[in-house]
Amino acid sequence: MAAASGTWQPQEEGFKEICGLLEQQMSPTSDKSQIWQQLQHYSQFPDFNNYLAFIFARAEGRSVDIRQAAGLLLKNNLREAFQNMPPANQQYIKSELLPSLGAADRHLRSTAGTIISVLVQIDGIAGWPELLQALVSSLDSSDINHVEGAMDALSKICEDVPQLLDSDISGLSERPITVFLPRFLQLFQSPQASLRKLSLSSVNQYIMLMPKVLHLSMDKYLQGLFLLANDPAPEVRKLVCAAFVQLIEVRPAILEPHLRNVLEYILQVNKDPDEEVALEACEFWSAYCDAQLPPENLREFLPRLIPVLLSNMVYADDDESLLEAEEDGSLPDRDQDIKPRFHSSRFHGSEDGEDDDEDIVNVWNLRKCSAAALDILSNVFGDDILPTLMPVVQSKLSTTNDEAWKEREAAVLVLGAIAEGCINGLFPHLSEIISFLIPLLDDKFPLIRSISCWTLSRFSKYIVQGTDHQEGREQFNKILMGLLRRVLDDNKRVQEAACSAFATLEEEAAEELAPCLEVILQHLMCAFGKYQRRNLRIVYDAIGTLADAVGGELNQPKYLEILMPPLIGKWQQLPNSDKDLFPLLECFTSIAQALGAGFAQFAQPVFQRCITIIQSQQLAKVDPASAGLQYDREFIVCSLDLLSGLAEGLGGGVESLVSQSNLRDLLLQCCLDDAPDVRQSAFALLGDLARVCPVHLRPRLVEFLDAATKQLNTSKLKETISVANNACWAIGELAIKVQKEISPVVLTVVSCLVPILQHAEGLNKSLIENSAITLGRLAWVCPELVSPHMEHFLQPWCFALSMIRDDIEKEDAFRGLCAMVKANPSGALNSLVFMCRAIASWHEIRSDDLQSEIFLVLQGYKQMLKDGAWEQFMSALEPSVKDQLSKYKV
Repeated sequence: MAAASGTWQPQEEGFKEICGLLEQQMSPTSDKSQIWQQLQHYSQFPDFNNYLAFIFARAEGRSVDIRQAAGLLLKNNLREAFQNMPPANQQYIKSELLPSLGAADRHLRSTAGTIISVLVQIDGIAGWPELLQALVSSLDSSDINHVEGAMDALSKICEDVPQLLDSDISGLSERPITVFLPRFLQLFQSPQASLRKLSLSSVNQYIMLMPKVLHLSMDKYLQGLFLLANDPAPEVRKLVCAAFVQLIEVRPAILEPHLRNVLEYILQVNKDPDEEVALEACEFWSAYCDAQLPPENLREFLPRLIPVLLSNMVYADDDESLLEAEEDGSLPDRDQDIKPRFHSSRFHGSEDGEDDDEDIVNVWNLRKCSAAALDILSNVFGDDILPTLMPVVQSKLSTTNDEAWKEREAAVLVLGAIAEGCINGLFPHLSEIISFLIPLLDDKFPLIRSISCWTLSRFSKYIVQGTDHQEGREQFNKILMGLLRRVLDDNKRVQEAACSAFATLEEEAAEELAPCLEVILQHLMCAFGKYQRRNLRIVYDAIGTLADAVGGELNQPKYLEILMPPLIGKWQQLPNSDKDLFPLLECFTSIAQALGAGFAQFAQPVFQRCITIIQSQQLAKVDPASAGLQYDREFIVCSLDLLSGLAEGLGGGVESLVSQSNLRDLLLQCCLDDAPDVRQSAFALLGDLARVCPVHLRPRLVEFLDAATKQLNTSKLKETISVANNACWAIGELAIKVQKEISPVVLTVVSCLVPILQHAEGLNKSLIENSAITLGRLAWVCPELVSPHMEHFLQPWCFALSMIRDDIEKEDAFRGLCAMVKANPSGALNSLVFMCRAIASWHEIRSDDLQSEIFLVLQGYKQMLKDGAWEQFMSALEPSVKDQLSKYKV
């Protein structure tokens, strides 16, 4: 049997052995690890993959399963081995694959397509000219198997590496996609559903890239989409919807002439009996609003669209939430029930962006997508949707029979979805709506109880605003007690929803919670004893949020007696390698900050444990065996953040703990870690320790400063911006404490900060602010070093200073400005306008000595600019700036 390349031939014995192993591997009773070892042994032979290719392509006497297994093993091997194979073997494998595109068995054709796509990803197209010829001739073949095999391979290439077909290839007069795209469009009309699906999904991959040939064929593509719009195959209809969603996101202008037809179509398929098609259609409404197209085009569709969204928000009979809702709250959680959690490292400064509301559960489906679409539409159209919406909601809510509970539940979800966008229209009726929702917290159906928690939390802001009058206060108390009852529900879903809703209410209510602290703590600690592992995390979050909200109010013996013993019990019970420690560490961080010096009685064991955890993790990183645990850097990050919380809470009181530990050396190691999140938390702690006990950092000060400066001087600044932000802040905190000892690094740091201020666009607000403050602090401590260079950075620096809110850090920066101007008055002459605007940005300077320093600076320039020059300068300033400067008598 001659192989295509005429050189390599399989040996009968090797062929049989490998087939035998593949057959054994598929047997359910075989010893998988032993077979795996034998296959690994064979893979040492240079022509092992040739055997696999031969078995896959030519072993006609063997079962399809064995041939497919050989193909899949070949695919996995090629990822590792192809580049280092002898060229003859590479060529042999390629030549065996091409005829398999037309194999009679569909599974073999599909596996051939998968292997070919992997080879194209590894080796590109240019080195395999026969591939393109084979694909074109298969697409043009009258044999349906060949067409399907080629289309299968192409759809995988288009999905994995679409750009390869849209690139110039030496030896070809045109890009491959130019040859393939007209053939794809032709196949939209194929009688075979599989070919319609594969060709449409392939073209859809090019909407983002928009090659020239697709741009020129756009009318034909759109005609094809409308032709397939009512295709009998649901997977084709789903792809038509996906195409319209992508087009509206990235090329809305293309759809504008056809928009009415598209909207009519999407509205119709939003009711498709196939849920996946309806879900894909439903994505269109959010995409349309996000694309910021004129909302008016949608307005006339709203009376028909809103009822569709509302009916799709009712739980489907097979929704897994219905099963979960039946689960008994006393059953322990399995490991797979517990979603991974992510701790976000400590960050100093103004955060950019808000956390979105986390939906109560996390599987995306038609119900959630419809609620999200309604939320966005309510934000775009506001109260205009209420006349269509509210009669439906009211009729759903007025049903009382058990069979209609899902309708009632969906109506409550609707109220939560529109809580933000339609608040003006709802506001006059808010008291009634809330009075209606409160009893639903005690409904007999658990999913009504859970959704009522969420919907009430969406109105938190307004519920808290109402507490300034008697009726509103009573309503607030009813909601508070209702949510606390649900926190102790027996149903896990309701517990989760109630805790999350309660945390949202806490954030809004803040000190309003103080009178209710005892009852809140009793309920939360009762939940703490009752919950299984997954929901325990949410209780920790609610306790942490409570501590953040009420702050020092918590620091009373009667509250601490309720709160601390159970938490300390749990703290002692969990081993150092248990991930359930993470949320507990976060919770302690918030408590330590809230209690301040009141946390001192609990601090020693907490501090010591953080040190132990960091030490054991640093050991596990280099030697897991002797550490007795696997390295997981999140333990280090959470421990560093809790130490920061202790430093912030205890202030100078943390000094005795630091002095008796090796924290300094551990911290330096963390500042040099290769993981950005470890460095981010390490520099936050460095800054916090600089504030309260700099004396313990001094012995390694130069190394800390060197490590921090390196974070600012990097080509990857944008990727590690939060690390740079914290390092920058820490340098400033160190500067004001160690004064002249910082001088060796001052100019290096300044040379890193200036480019950040000069190219502020695209960087986050916090890094700009911290850079401006640290530059000011360095100038205050070492004006003689910084002032000679001031004309290079004064304008962008003053602009950044003018954007910072009034606080102590801004005061430090302005002390630096005054010190520099004193040392080098002529350096600021060209930037005087910017400096005056920065001074005018203060609402109120609390420090009298800074106020008088600024007064002296301005008076100095007034005397320096003679012969009317000062008056001329003043007249050019904006009126608001002049008003603010008038108090300096200039």
